[in-house]
Amino acid sequence: MKRILTAIVLIAAVFLLIFFGQLWMITLAAAIIAELAAYEYLKLAAVGAETHGAQLRIPLWWMTLGTALAFVVTLPNFPVEAQLPVLSALTLALFAWNGFRSPLIQVLPDTAQGLFGLIYIAYPLTLIPLIWKKEDGTALVIFLMVCVWAGDIAALYIGRAFGKHKLAPRLSPGKTWEGSAASIVGSVIAAFVVIYLGDVLTSHGNLLLHTSEPMWQSLLLATLLNVAAQLGDLLESAIKRGAGVKDSGTMLPGHGGMLDRIDALLLAAPILWFVLILKDAFGMGRF
Repeated sequence: MKRILTAIVLIAAVFLLIFFGQLWMITLAAAIIAELAAYEYLKLAAVGAETHGAQLRIPLWWMTLGTALAFVVTLPNFPVEAQLPVLSALTLALFAWNGFRSPLIQVLPDTAQGLFGLIYIAYPLTLIPLIWKKEDGTALVIFLMVCVWAGDIAALYIGRAFGKHKLAPRLSPGKTWEGSAASIVGSVIAAFVVIYLGDVLTSHGNLLLHTSEPMWQSLLLATLLNVAAQLGDLLESAIKRGAGVKDSGTMLPGHGGMLDRIDALLLAAPILWFVLILKDAFGMGRF
């Protein structure tokens, strides 16, 4: 019941924000989620280091500042070219900090784990407001979220009921091939519903969920996003297994931590962004 109630509240909040929010609201919400997930990541990395007799030296102030700056440089006043120099400066700052404060054997691992935290968590979430502000951005973000959520729900319930063949027991013993297949089907069905609903609304003059690409392309995209989401879930499990913990935190009743809730999105969002870039680059039309 905790899991269901928490999911209802979160989904309602996300839908309200996507449909009725403004760019600064979505950017701020994504930044807050990124900060919370980054904090959990630091704790996981620290526990993982301790299990190997080391002490992680990624200061909280650095991760907090780096995550915030990742969003700041995506604001309209900043050119896209500013993102890489800022990321480089943050990495070099952490490198210098660790160089003078960490044991020499830990300088490279600690710096690498800090940089990975920004690339793994902050960067993918900066894409959410960037996607939202594109033409038909509302439909894009809804499509992304629904594909990820529907796949997760289908995998959970079908996998529990019918799952027999383990998908990746070393990373996540509970996941099965049956649940994985159900996840893909769930995402495809959800994508069909979103596109169909968008077509119905468009025919009545409401362009809120308007899309232009053929249905088969949308369903293919849903499949691709689902595979990315499942991989994101498994990779986050690898981090938790390495740290010897079941959940990334306890922020969300019935769901574990923030990172547990967004792990699938962290790979699915960059895949969607990459697809949009390819469509623009090769003149394949908009979503």
